[in-house]
Amino acid sequence: MAGSLHHGGHHAPRDYAQTPLNIYWETTQACALACRHCRAEAVPTPHPDELTFQEGVAFLRQIPEFGNPLPQLILTGGDPLARPDLYELIDEARKLGIGVSITPAASPALTRDVLVRLKEHGVEGLGLSLDGSTAERHDSIRGVPGTFDRTVQAMRWAQELEMPLQVNTLVAAETADDAPAIYELLKPLGVARWSLFFLISVGRGKVLQPLTPEQGEKLMGWIFETSRAASFTVATTEAPSYRRVALERLRSEGMTGEQIKRSPAFRSFGIRDGHGIMFVSNTGDICPAGFLPLSVGNVRKDRVADIYRNAPLFQSLHDPTKFEGRCGMCEYRALCGGSRARAYGSTGNPLAEDPFCLYEPE
Repeated sequence: MAGSLHHGGHHAPRDYAQTPLNIYWETTQACALACRHCRAEAVPTPHPDELTFQEGVAFLRQIPEFGNPLPQLILTGGDPLARPDLYELIDEARKLGIGVSITPAASPALTRDVLVRLKEHGVEGLGLSLDGSTAERHDSIRGVPGTFDRTVQAMRWAQELEMPLQVNTLVAAETADDAPAIYELLKPLGVARWSLFFLISVGRGKVLQPLTPEQGEKLMGWIFETSRAASFTVATTEAPSYRRVALERLRSEGMTGEQIKRSPAFRSFGIRDGHGIMFVSNTGDICPAGFLPLSVGNVRKDRVADIYRNAPLFQSLHDPTKFEGRCGMCEYRALCGGSRARAYGSTGNPLAEDPFCLYEPE
C-alpha cells in the first residue's frame, strides 16, 4: 500500500488538470505476503496478463508526453521486487528523465543489498508500511509474522544509505490509538515523510473497521499538532478533509495567505484521486487512483497523458464544481475535494460527497 512519495525537487509549479504529481504503477500483483488489508489482493504469482517488459517500456515512454515538470513514478504492487526485470525498468525510466520511487513489501527479499542496488540504479525514494508500534500490533494487522522486524530493519538501512524514506501507516479503528507510539518509534529513524492512510474498504481492506467521522476529526487535530513539532513531513492519504482542519487551525492563529502557503501542512493541498494522481494496474488499466479502480483506458492502446487530460471521468475529477452533495457546495472544495475513492467505495459514485467529513458548508 502506497501513500505518495513527494520529495524535494518535485514541487515545481504544475497544473494538476494537465500533469499528475505522481503516477503509481502496480508493476505486479505477485507478492510473498498476504496482508489482511491488501488493496491489490496480492497473490503469490503474477497475473497471466501482466504487462511484459516491452509493454512496460512502451508505457514508460509515454510519460514524457506530459512535458515538464514530469510526474514522479512510484513502483508499487503486490511487491515490485517480485518483478525479475525491475532494475531494467528503473533504468529505462531514469534514461527518460523520470524520477522513480518504490514501495517494496517487507518480505525476505527486502535486503540491505537490494536497497544498495536500488540506490545505484537511481531510485530516489523508498516507501515502507508500518501499521503498529510493536511486532504484536503490526504483525496482527498485516497478518504476516516477522514483517515488523523486517520493516524496522529496512528503515535503519535506508537511514544508513541516506535514501529518502516515506512511512505509510494505516489508520483504522484497530490502529488509531497506536499513532502516538508509532510517531515516537519513527522519530530517530531519519524519516522524510509520514503519511497516515485513512482506511478505504476495498480489496482485503474490508476486514478492518474505519474510524467514525468524529474519531477522524479528533485524530486530524492530533496530526496537525504533531506536524508542527515533527522533524519530518506528517501528512494524510485518503483524508483530504485534514486540509480544512489544518487551514482552520492556521487561520485561528492569525496566519494569512503567504504564511499559510509556506506551512508544511499546505504541501499537498489540492491533490486528490485522479487530480495530481493516476494509477496504472499490473495489466495496464489506467485508473484515477489505486483505491478508485475505475478503468478508463489501457496503456496497451491509449496514451496516459491523453486519458489523464481528456477522459470524461478524469475531467470530472479535475473539476470540483462537478462534485455532488456537501463536497460540491463546500467552500473548501478546490483545496480538499473529499476522498473520491471513499465516495466511490460508499456509494458507487466517484463524484458523491465524502461521508468521512463532518463539515457542513456555509
